[in-house]
Amino acid sequence: MEDIQKKYSLLNDLNISRETCIDFESLISMIQEKNQEINIISKETAKDSVIRERHIIDSAQIYDLIDLNHNTTIDLGTGGGMPGIVVAIIMKNLKKNIKINLYEKSHHKSFFLREVSRKLELKTEVFEENIFDVKGIETGTIMARAFKPIRVILDLVHNNFTSFENIIIFMGKNGKEALKETLKGWDLEYTEKKSLTSEESFLLNIKNIKKK
Repeated sequence: MEDIQKKYSLLNDLNISRETCIDFESLISMIQEKNQEINIISKETAKDSVIRERHIIDSAQIYDLIDLNHNTTIDLGTGGGMPGIVVAIIMKNLKKNIKINLYEKSHHKSFFLREVSRKLELKTEVFEENIFDVKGIETGTIMARAFKPIRVILDLVHNNFTSFENIIIFMGKNGKEALKETLKGWDLEYTEKKSLTSEESFLLNIKNIKKK
């Protein structure tokens, strides 16, 4: 039988354990099963090999950018749990005592996220509300994947968060142009990390933001 860790070889630099990979496979099964009832992810990306790279590995690659000195991390609009649930799985198996706060306004997706968290024994809290309506938030890392354009995310953080350590934003094929436009209105202290799953994508790790 093929070693399950080989399926996640792109994550070798993060030293992902076999137990973590087993949890990832359980998550995939749960997403695929629920996807028959509601649209957790697109039908096209729900196939085994596609979901594994497009969603699980893509989400997991941010782990080494997360601030581990705070007791919370926030996923702004987690949808089917990417990246929040994926990160929570890694945290559990590395025995990191950090809670992942998942914001998702859909009732059905929120219910699904709670079920997954219970079955996989993850340290998460699901907030079934619109993150834009929440004020005075304090956290360590803020995660945003397939959520909103970067300028909307920065406005949200600027207006609704009182403190944070860093913001990790997944940038797609038009990311360079979006970042260039964003820098016309914002001063950002940031670094870029090349995506493991797409030649055209990258991760933006922002430490400080200031409106011009």
